[in-house]
Amino acid sequence: MKIDEAQIKTKVRGILQKFNNNSAMLVGILQDAQSELGYLPHEALHAIHEYLDIPLTRVYSVATFFKAFSLVPLGKHQVHICMGTACHVRGAEKILDSVKRELCIEPGTSDKDLNFSLETVNCLGACALGPIMVVDGKYHGNMKIEGVKSILESYKEPGGKI
Repeated sequence: MKIDEAQIKTKVRGILQKFNNNSAMLVGILQDAQSELGYLPHEALHAIHEYLDIPLTRVYSVATFFKAFSLVPLGKHQVHICMGTACHVRGAEKILDSVKRELCIEPGTSDKDLNFSLETVNCLGACALGPIMVVDGKYHGNMKIEGVKSILESYKEPGGKI
């Protein structure tokens, strides 16, 4: 479902009111906007820039600095693969390749049906469990290539494809 520009501006105005139109709260404003809209579309960033009267470059620099923000629509299920040193030496690259193959997407993208999004992260802080795949916040440690497909299938819609 696509949200039109007028709806986006209305939602952004409501979020800004919650933060008393305080530009010092930009990170929180962006978090709420992404939560409300599913991602940070250009129209939302532009509205924040206009309503707070701050440079558009500042809004974009914050939105692109933090990996938690996305400028593209995200899938229903978020898949994160740890690429930190401990996970890397235990085969994280092979796990990532398997996920890419199963979902037919690259890190930083979502599948065409917006069921899955794939991201790599530098560390998840659970090095003893590496390699680690996290789906919707649930950790799957000591991953093996053979387990990737079944885990992803457990998140698909009934009758749907991975």
